[in-house]
Amino acid sequence: MAKPVQDDQSKTSTIALGAEIIGEINANGNFRIEGKIKGNLKITGRLVVVDTGVIEGDVSCKSASIAGKMDGKLIVEDLLSLTSTSKVHGDLIVSKLSVEEGAVFTGTCKMDESVKLGQE
Repeated sequence: MAKPVQDDQSKTSTIALGAEIIGEINANGNFRIEGKIKGNLKITGRLVVVDTGVIEGDVSCKSASIAGKMDGKLIVEDLLSLTSTSKVHGDLIVSKLSVEEGAVFTGTCKMDESVKLGQE
């Protein structure tokens, strides 16, 4: 008997360094980007973009930590952390925002505690 597929937030999908993906990505669980993505992402869990990671597109997720580069609209239901190596260009809609010294952000930011995924 086959087991039903469950939404497991403890699992992490990874785009490895050197990989480049073009297209829309919808993922259950957490997502880690070490390579490059050109396209929109909808993540049900936490998004981590390491310092080598690049996103060119719009993103919605539960929470996020950005250490790499991003160009696009970012909607985060909970906490967005921009580390000292991050370079973000675009519009942010977040519940909570943490910005380390050295982070670069160009765009607009709307902080709203009632942000929910799917209500963009």
